Amino acid sequence: MIIDCHGHYTTAPKALEDWRNRQIANLNTPERGPRASDLKIGDDELRESIETNQLRLMRERGSDLTIFSPRASFMAHHIGNFETSATWAAICNELCYRVSQLFPDNFIGAAMLPQSPGVDPKTCIPELERCVKEYGMVGINLNPDPSGGHWTSPPLSDRHWYPIYEKMVEYDIPAMIHVSTSCNPCFHTTGAHYLNADTTAFMQCLTSDLFKDFPTLKFLIPHGGGAVPYHWGRFRGLAQEMKKPLLEEHLLNNIFFDTCVYHQPGIDLLAKVIPTKNVLFASEMIGAVRGIDPETGHYYDDTRRYIEAAALSEEDRFQIFEGNARRVFTRLDAALTQKGR
Repeated sequence: MIIDCHGHYTTAPKALEDWRNRQIANLNTPERGPRASDLKIGDDELRESIETNQLRLMRERGSDLTIFSPRASFMAHHIGNFETSATWAAICNELCYRVSQLFPDNFIGAAMLPQSPGVDPKTCIPELERCVKEYGMVGINLNPDPSGGHWTSPPLSDRHWYPIYEKMVEYDIPAMIHVSTSCNPCFHTTGAHYLNADTTAFMQCLTSDLFKDFPTLKFLIPHGGGAVPYHWGRFRGLAQEMKKPLLEEHLLNNIFFDTCVYHQPGIDLLAKVIPTKNVLFASEMIGAVRGIDPETGHYYDDTRRYIEAAALSEEDRFQIFEGNARRVFTRLDAALTQKGR
């Protein structure tokens, strides 16, 4: 199988965005609505939004299953308060679940959390539990910066986050460390904020002993790890100066990277620097970079091509395309095994 571990519902029917705009417009007058029940999206609308977009491209590009979560830039945890985020997360997660029910062979859910700046992360646990127990979701997206580019939360190594980690360990689910929209004009959302956050999350883990407290905790750092593979020597050297163990021992039992890197030299570097066991196939298709590369004539986010062209053994390709995802997302593996896949 080819398992894409990083998909977002970027093509949801417009009614979802319209509902969200009404919610934002009435932040100070919530009695005006909208209520969650006001959103009406039928199964036929969901089918059309998927069949003409993600599913069409999956078939064209030869991927089999996508781990599917709400649109990252729409999480926007900095908007409103916890109740705002709780209602919004519940709606978005339910839509991803419905997609997974309509297309059970092609999609399985990962949950958005109802995070809010300055709010105890333990408030996210009811939604996390609901998504795992009721929706069968296999992972979560964890935003290390709910403030939207101002970084007001403690680092990921802080005990502030431990309630989430305890539930992750209990349910054996990984977290993709994924920020949302930047409302700081210094940081372009997808070109700077996302990649900054990937690098920052890795460094926060490097400087800490988080995984001594949670030896089975698993983080997936997307977009190829931001600057991490390119500056692997810097991180190795910093860890050495801090008297940390070798990175393979210190971090690579717990941290993994995806292949949302949109050119061949970038994938080649990722595959050369990061051990194969830590790389999971992903495309984030119909996401941040949707155009065609004039140098190749192919879509930038058609990442299977890069893996096929990289200097990898067939065993390494198998691990990147399928094996590693099943090992990291154990609930995904269980669901597939139950289906005989």
